[in-house]
Amino acid sequence: MKRGRGQNILWRLEVWAFDGFCAIMRALGLDRASAFGGWLLRQLGPLTKTHHVARLNMQMVWPDIDDQTLNTRLDAAWDNLGRTFAEFPLTDQLVPYVPDARVAVEGAEHLDAVRDSGRGAVFVSGHFANWEVMAAAIVKRGVKCQVTYRPTNNPYVDQRIVQSRQKYGIALFAPKGRDGAQDLMKALRAGECIAIMNDQKFNRGVPTQFFGHTVETAPGASRLALKFDVPIVPLSVRRTDGARFVVTVHPPLEIPRTGDRTHDIEASVQIITDFIAARIEDNPAQWFWVHKRWPNPVYKQDAS
Repeated sequence: MKRGRGQNILWRLEVWAFDGFCAIMRALGLDRASAFGGWLLRQLGPLTKTHHVARLNMQMVWPDIDDQTLNTRLDAAWDNLGRTFAEFPLTDQLVPYVPDARVAVEGAEHLDAVRDSGRGAVFVSGHFANWEVMAAAIVKRGVKCQVTYRPTNNPYVDQRIVQSRQKYGIALFAPKGRDGAQDLMKALRAGECIAIMNDQKFNRGVPTQFFGHTVETAPGASRLALKFDVPIVPLSVRRTDGARFVVTVHPPLEIPRTGDRTHDIEASVQIITDFIAARIEDNPAQWFWVHKRWPNPVYKQDAS
């Protein structure tokens, strides 16, 4: 992509700031960095316009929520998000399957079954707790997996993020878009696995019920699972204490395979969305509340 000199300078300034942030977090160490990130966003988050988005999202999920409970959950959500961002430069320390691991894994037998089947699978999840740790739970179990991701606008920062994830053990990436979709299909044809986050708004997606409201949801995970006749295996993660986590690998979802492709895709998308909703109910503060998941008119309400 052709870029002007001014844009290039701005990108380089941003990556220097990113490098500085990462250096400071690593100097602090994982526990102190996580605590600092949580404290910082508890202070700054409520001052941003994004706070209004998070508030409206919670009110969509719990329309009868009282102010005290709402504010407590918003504070906890900012804490979790701040911790997640501050932990990113140190994710190489958040590894499972080692002594005194900060990441425990429940249901690892489901990963073993996928690995040993040779058929591949579609792993699905949402932006829970520190969602980065789920990928390590998969690949460090010996499962070959393409992990989808959305490249950042700044190519220098994007390179740093990819390098950080590679140090973490995530070697195969499929950027969202047409090229990434080809990579995912190639992986499934080869009997490998793919991992997709399936909890965000997707314009012109499948209409889906989410906490009693209609949202648009990406059908890619469902289409690929049905096309290649592989299971959809959901994962979730919860933060238990500071920078410690439990990743749960759930049993494969029971999705319809009636031969009516449109029906099966729509039903499968709804099943995945129901799984996401259930995990949000389990841990209300540990979802990515700052994303505009519902239709745009929801967010045009006046801030209170």
